[in-house]
Amino acid sequence: MPVVLAVNPLSPQADVLAEAARVLQSGGLVAFPTETVYGLGARALDERALARIFEAKGRPTHHPLIAHVEDEARARSLAASWPEAASRLARAFWPGPLTVVVDRARHVPPAIGGGDSSIALRVPAHPVALALLALLGEPIAAPSANRYQGLSPTTAAHVVKELGHRVDLVLDAGPCAAGIESTVIDVRVDPPRVLRLGAADLAALKRIAPGLSARVEVSESTATRASPGMDARHYAPRARMVLALSRDAALALARELLAAEGGPVGLVLREAATASEAAGLDLRVLPNEPREYARRLYGTLHDLDDAGARAIVVQAVPADDEAWWAIADRLERGSTVVR
Repeated sequence: MPVVLAVNPLSPQADVLAEAARVLQSGGLVAFPTETVYGLGARALDERALARIFEAKGRPTHHPLIAHVEDEARARSLAASWPEAASRLARAFWPGPLTVVVDRARHVPPAIGGGDSSIALRVPAHPVALALLALLGEPIAAPSANRYQGLSPTTAAHVVKELGHRVDLVLDAGPCAAGIESTVIDVRVDPPRVLRLGAADLAALKRIAPGLSARVEVSESTATRASPGMDARHYAPRARMVLALSRDAALALARELLAAEGGPVGLVLREAATASEAAGLDLRVLPNEPREYARRLYGTLHDLDDAGARAIVVQAVPADDEAWWAIADRLERGSTVVR
């Protein structure tokens, strides 16, 4: 198992940060908290360290990584060009859960872009991540600290469960605030377009980048892409997860699966259910509000996996409300839509 060090989320201890920087400088992997999810960090300009990320996650090497930096100036140093749209978005949303995709500078290893000519960059809004970046003095490549296509980790315990000895050090600062990944925007095109929906507010993004295209496309698993999280299947728990389009459909399907599976079945609703309605089911009711729902979603699915659920039924979220679109995207990629 990896070394796990507790770190104060608001005022990280100097000795803990120094140990994390030492591990990174030696080519090791450090899982650390961001405001979105826990990242699996390595030095972004070290090709051998980048290779360790792909190996640890079981991730195809044509999938790009996100480079985390401390400010816009560092981001610019990794880019071959820096469009005006990138500056507008950076000023409005950094530090924060927004990743911008630009052309990659020649000195940056191609591996960080999955072999593509691009690089994905963001400034995280977490004191631990920012302090580690400042101490290290160089960018950190950090995809989510989980196995490929699995649930992202929102606690240090999730990282240990998912990666075990594949990571050298885990910084435990408690649960992540946003609970889902960053929004990724390609600013190489005009108007910019969303490559991955995420924790950044879509309405606010559209005010900064008028004409922003929010139509997200999925990619074949063998295709090169400019953003992580573009597979048709992603964000999936170990248990088979199915998506029901209403509360009543979810209850009926969960009872049906309970009878068929002969084992634990999880049920995730946005509306309450009576004890008789949910009898025999592992019921979890999440808030009917997108930010709080997102914060708790992955943790709930991790808990149901850990409880041994053979199947998980999830009530769908409002597809016509863009505030829910990122959550709907995660649920749809990790499950099968049913009626």
